[in-house]
Amino acid sequence: MAEELIIAPSLSKQARYNTLLPQLEALLADETDLIANLSNIAAALKQTMNFFWVGFYIVKENQLVLGPFQGPIACTRINFGKGVCGASWKEKRTILVPNVDEFPGHIACSSASKSEIVLPAFTAHGDVALVLDVDSDQLNDFDEQDQHALEIVMRLVERSLNK
Repeated sequence: MAEELIIAPSLSKQARYNTLLPQLEALLADETDLIANLSNIAAALKQTMNFFWVGFYIVKENQLVLGPFQGPIACTRINFGKGVCGASWKEKRTILVPNVDEFPGHIACSSASKSEIVLPAFTAHGDVALVLDVDSDQLNDFDEQDQHALEIVMRLVERSLNK
């Protein structure tokens, strides 16, 4: 696949995901470098879904450290269990937050962020290796469609992690 996405912006959200996922799979298929793959995933999600902020935090020395992302400057380090990202890491599950102001301990890297979804990726041993953090500048912007599609993206990430 050429390094170009072919997705009409006029498509419905579900149709954009359905078109994006096989293109991402093809893009990642022959690349073994994790950072390259995470970079392309962040760019593809930002471009296709027009998210406010999309990026990865990688587990390093018992912290989440900022990895490849698209959007405004972000928090560099997040502690275990802190904020939505740290909670997703601790609980080993996807967390969807309709209104970040109502999430206890939310870390406001950007005051423009209104809703958020965070998804973990696991090593072959079942440990969280990194999380995908997606923010919107709109309240209640994420739903089960986003969760399902982004969980598929995270399974693609896990293939890169476990090569």
